[in-house]
Amino acid sequence: MTVTSLHDPSHREALWELEAAFDRGDLISVFGRCTVSYEGRAASDLGAGDRLLLLKPDGAALVHTDEGRTPVNWQPPGSEHRATVREGRLRVTSTRENPDETLLVRFSDVHQLSAMPVTGGRDLTLHGSEEDLRTRILERPSLIEDGFEPRETERPSSAGPMDVFGVDADGTPVVVELKRRRVGPDAVGQLARYVRALREELGADPDGRDSSDVRDSSDGRDSSDGRDSSDGLDGSTGSDVADGSDAPRVRGVLVAPSITDRAAERLADRGFEHVALEATGGK
Repeated sequence: MTVTSLHDPSHREALWELEAAFDRGDLISVFGRCTVSYEGRAASDLGAGDRLLLLKPDGAALVHTDEGRTPVNWQPPGSEHRATVREGRLRVTSTRENPDETLLVRFSDVHQLSAMPVTGGRDLTLHGSEEDLRTRILERPSLIEDGFEPRETERPSSAGPMDVFGVDADGTPVVVELKRRRVGPDAVGQLARYVRALREELGADPDGRDSSDVRDSSDGRDSSDGRDSSDGLDGSTGSDVADGSDAPRVRGVLVAPSITDRAAERLADRGFEHVALEATGGK
């Protein structure tokens, strides 16, 4: 593979290389001092600044700064790239016709230009997904705890499908919520909704031991009833439904590589548990 790279090229040198790279169907990066203008369904302008322009052979164009992963401006695949030198600037234009949109990048200085052929398959194989996490647990239930027995995946409930439903060594129902990345309190709220739905289904007190929780107003408290709306609880209390004295307890387990301190507090408040587990590799 031949990669062409120009350091501080003149505008004419940059133009010649861009034209050749367009003909070859190369992936192109241009870094330099530029302004950016967009006209189409709306209009926008960016003043002078150092930015990275990526031009892809499928017609996509992306303008990046030194912050974040999202381009500050872009054109989708199917656009057409052109380059010219006018009024002492290298002008790179990306246009498409339906809808009519134009992205114009004017370089006063080009610090680096690279062009490279890209070959190989484009099919993405995703590793470390929640499906991988589910597979690990189904193959080795003891990763949750000794005696855990998975019974069903995507078990339907009034709160939506549960990732994994099973029972522990004592026969207690267990709801397992899977997350492949570090999570915060929202994941605990999601788990709480599944546990509540299962308790209602089994005829237990839907709030169970949670009805005595100390709730924090910073987490989305509904001022009308004082309950934590982020967990999807309604205004009822344990006394308004079956007392659950003869109904089974339901355990909640959050599986994620790591959790925030606030999530850990919420788990403890609700009597739920956290199992630290990666989607692939070790525990």
